[in-house]
Amino acid sequence: MPREGWLIRPGEPVPYGEANAFMHDLAERRLREEVPDALILLEHPPVFTAGKRWKPEHLRWAGDAIEAAGAQLHFVDRGGSVTFHGPGQLVGYPIVDLGVRPDVAVYVRALEEVVILASADAGVGGLGRNPVNSGVWAGERKVCAIGVRVMRMRVTLHGFALNCTTDLGWYEAIVPCGLPDQGVTTLSALAGRAITVEEMAGRVARRFEETFGLVLRPAPSRHLAAPAPA
Repeated sequence: MPREGWLIRPGEPVPYGEANAFMHDLAERRLREEVPDALILLEHPPVFTAGKRWKPEHLRWAGDAIEAAGAQLHFVDRGGSVTFHGPGQLVGYPIVDLGVRPDVAVYVRALEEVVILASADAGVGGLGRNPVNSGVWAGERKVCAIGVRVMRMRVTLHGFALNCTTDLGWYEAIVPCGLPDQGVTTLSALAGRAITVEEMAGRVARRFEETFGLVLRPAPSRHLAAPAPA
């Protein structure tokens, strides 16, 4: 039988620092079994995040140029290198207990499957995986980046970023995911029509339920307060 989980879907873009603090707090509560598995789906104002494998050459713009363009830069505790989050991009942060013997590779493939199936539901078929690099791809162009962490080798943090109507000009500031020979694209460009974050949020949530054996309900409002970002 499917287990009940939470869907957390803020109505407005959430600053990265605020979302990051909430995500970590929720994962700690999941470790203590105070809350069920959850899926956070949101958008961010423009922000670049650098994971554990970032290198200085992966940032093409200096920090002051990033700020002048109206974006932020955060160094974070997920895997992978540098990526962009911003308007028109559906960001998903699953907070999932993988159990005492987690297989992170299987978990990442499951996230890829969620996005591949949800994209096909929106009419964008033919997406797939890269044999070396995580994420969801249209040939040599990445449409969805994935970068995760497993807290105390059990509960997941961070997640995926699906380009829906994202302004790809932001990617000129970085080497996306540290891969200079691959490009990026959006679902809208692939479909030839506007595929919005709102459209994909529902599709992704449904495919996430199927893949992870959950029934997602809105989280009780009393659990949505987050600590102030560091």
